[in-house]
Order: sequence, then C-alpha cells, then structure tokens
Amino acid sequence: MKNHAVRVGWVFLAIWMLAGCACVTPPTSPDGLSGGRPGYVIGYLKPEQLPNSQTFLPPPPAAGSAALAADEEIYKMTRKLRDTPRWALAAKDADLTFPNAAATFSCALGIPISQEETPHLNMLIRRVRADASRANDKAKDLYKRVRSYVAHGDTSCVPKEKHKDDSYPSGHSSIGWAWALVLAEIAPDRADAIFARGLAFGESRVVCGLHWKSDIEAGRIVGASTVSRLHLDPVFKAQLELARKEVEAARAAGAKSTLNCAAEAQTLSIGR
Repeated sequence: MKNHAVRVGWVFLAIWMLAGCACVTPPTSPDGLSGGRPGYVIGYLKPEQLPNSQTFLPPPPAAGSAALAADEEIYKMTRKLRDTPRWALAAKDADLTFPNAAATFSCALGIPISQEETPHLNMLIRRVRADASRANDKAKDLYKRVRSYVAHGDTSCVPKEKHKDDSYPSGHSSIGWAWALVLAEIAPDRADAIFARGLAFGESRVVCGLHWKSDIEAGRIVGASTVSRLHLDPVFKAQLELARKEVEAARAAGAKSTLNCAAEAQTLSIGR
C-alpha cells in the first residue's frame, strides 16, 4: 500500500509540474499558422471562443435617425481630406499584411517592430489581428450595411479593392483597438501615444470612405471584447510576456523607431 501511495504521489506531482511549468513556447514563424492568404496567419482563439458580436452590438443607425445624420455629416467633412497626407496614411493603414502592418505602432511604441528584431511581438500582433477580425463576422453577416463610399457612388482610398455590404462593424477598427490595448499593456508608459494611434487607425477608415463613424465605434467594442477573451488563452499570455521582454530589451539597447515620427504626428493632426 505504501509503495502504491508513493507511485500515486509521483504521478500527481508529475501532472502538477507539467501543468504549472512555463512549457508553452509560442511560435514566431508563420510556418504552420497560415491564414489561407499571403501575409496572414491564424489567431489564438478557436471559432467557438470568439466573442459573438451579433449578441451584444446594437443595430447600425436606422434611416432617418440622428445617428445616421451624424454619420453622413462626418462622411462629407472627411471628403476634404482626399489626396492629402492624411488620405495617404489612411491608405497605408488599410494594408493589414505583414511586414507593412508591423510599422503601424512603431512611433507610438518607440521601437521598430519586425520578425527579425522582435519576433514574439511581431507574431503577437499578427495573431491578434486574426482574432479581432473574425470576431466581427457574425454582426457583419447579420446587418450587411452598405459601405459609405458605395452609398455615395464615390471611390475609396483603395480603389482597387472591392467591398461587400459588410460595413458594420469595422474590422480594421476592431483590429487597431485590439492592438492598442495589447501594446499598452506591454508598454504602459507609452499608453497615451498607443491609444491615440489606435483611435487614429480606426479613423483612417472614415477618411478612406470605407466606413461610417458608427462602424468604427462598434469595431472598438468588438476589439476590446476580443482582447478580454485572449487573456484566457495560455499561448497568447505566454507570447504577451515574451513580447514584453523583447520591448524592454530593445529599449534598454537604445532602439528607436526608424520612421519619421514627427511627420506621422503632423499628418495625424490634419483634420482634427
């Protein structure tokens, strides 16, 4: 009986050690994580783990409502930004493929972000992008809202792209706000700049004519709900901590963003 009890004790100890150790090693290579399109990878969450945006978002503004009138007014105001530097930055923000998208928060964070220099941080934002995007799908499919530039017979800042009636909520806004929340957690001393860039990332969709303002606001709610779910995932949490260490090491080594951050700040101030 004594030997049996010892054996059982070791079994439980082994299980405890396996459960409690930092055994999760998140991948930094896109190999095996293909999202089905070049430049995209899968997220951390399974489909059933994603927040159901259809259950908590209100419907988009109804015809004749004050909210729709506000959407229309903002759309008209932002047409003045066509062919300005802000329009060009909005077009750049529209590209969610990597490595382009890795530079989005480089100025706000204060360091370069790349697979070579910050592999865990780079993969973290790539996979968060996928989760924050997919969380919009059910609401998009339900409401099938016409995009603003289509409703006005206009062109967007990315004229080569063709869009469905899936304006509400904004997936880009959801992604940008999810990125901002995660990055602010990694570098809380840079949170104000990070949040400002996250807001501007969503606003780029209105500047582009691709979304209504209410789409952007709904997208931020979806982005925040996605991040709350991500904190239950062990692989995400492990990669978040590894990304934090990369940022700390890069800053300690004196790394600085290679972008023209003064020019970016000036561009983002246009139209405000």
